[in-house]
Amino acid sequence: MVTKDDLESFLDRLSNEGASYFEAGENTYIVHPGGALDVDIVIHYNAPVMLLRVKVMDVPQKNGKGAELNRRLLELNASDLLHGSYGISDGSIVLTEALELAHLDFEEFLSSYESITLALATHLRELTSYREDA
Repeated sequence: MVTKDDLESFLDRLSNEGASYFEAGENTYIVHPGGALDVDIVIHYNAPVMLLRVKVMDVPQKNGKGAELNRRLLELNASDLLHGSYGISDGSIVLTEALELAHLDFEEFLSSYESITLALATHLRELTSYREDA
């Protein structure tokens, strides 16, 4: 099973590729991918799973686009996301992915991390068009 030390070595390897990270609390890390993608991915280690999560935006309340946005998120879940999914938590649209630690290796971790960053790079412009201040 992947330990917290193993996770930190995975994060160090990401740092070699241009990402940066810091420990935000016990078993919680914030990863900034770097480059043009200006988001922070929260990684929470909670054996037997690891959760990758990123806040995409606040849920629109007043602009009447909520139903349309929810439909589009479900479409993206079905068509563009292999393991993770968009959801709503505490008034925010989030993208999450859970990884089982029992047999996790760096390549699987990297694949999940890149899946999230690719989805955001691909979907963010469209999704932000639903924001109330857009």
